[in-house]
Amino acid sequence: MRRLRLAAILVGLLLTTLILLPVQLFAIRFRPSLAARVPMWWQRVAARCLGLRVRIEGTPVTDRPLLIVSNHVSWVDIVTLGSILPVSFIAKSEVGGWPVVKWLARLQRSVFIDRTRRTATAASNSAIAARLAGAEALVLFAEGTTGDGITVLPFRSALVGAAREASGADQPITIQPVAISYVGFQGLPIDRSRMAEIAWHGHMDLAPHLVSLIEIGAVDAVVAFGAPIVFGPDADRKQVTAVAEAEVRALVRSIRSRGLKNITVTTTSPDAAILSEAENG
Repeated sequence: MRRLRLAAILVGLLLTTLILLPVQLFAIRFRPSLAARVPMWWQRVAARCLGLRVRIEGTPVTDRPLLIVSNHVSWVDIVTLGSILPVSFIAKSEVGGWPVVKWLARLQRSVFIDRTRRTATAASNSAIAARLAGAEALVLFAEGTTGDGITVLPFRSALVGAAREASGADQPITIQPVAISYVGFQGLPIDRSRMAEIAWHGHMDLAPHLVSLIEIGAVDAVVAFGAPIVFGPDADRKQVTAVAEAEVRALVRSIRSRGLKNITVTTTSPDAAILSEAENG
């Protein structure tokens, strides 16, 4: 039965990809606003296939340009955030070389950056700034790597500074801290010993981790949106990053302290008015 379920999910994702691929290729070329939404439709199908149930706390801002600054637990974060908002991701350059994943990332209109060479920083900043200047919403996993799903690693301020290049006196960038926390498997709380089943570290193979999550069949995630931060041309990137990091840490602690059954959800559906406005903007 497990093999049949896995096969059915893979076939479903393949068919979804084949259906949406020509739509996205057309949208990227002729309809940028549609190109931001098509990947969200794919991610919603992927979320359903994984049994991923995403609950939202707080309010996603509709201001654009928007840089979402989030913690990073797993590759599942892409599906978690991508299924509730029309966003693109800032991804490390290595992702651009992964089989299959690289094509999905490009269709998601991800911005690839090279964090290993200082000489590439200027080009990365310019690419991020150009997308933000186009009034888009980008997601930056500010830790620079995945964590253990319990603690939040220090945020890196260098890429947050790319927002400065897109800022102006008349149009500052909005930065919104966002916390991602996985709180349940099959309706039961995830304790520290099982967090490794959702957290994904760089040395882990993607395929076995994906199969393992599919076998679990139901994952509860919480996405908490923090208070937005206005990042104008005179703001200090390190200070802004520190504020965002503190907000994300506080949100993660709050979610985990309340546990699975005591979560108060203020926005319960990705079809809420605030998200609908974001999609149509």
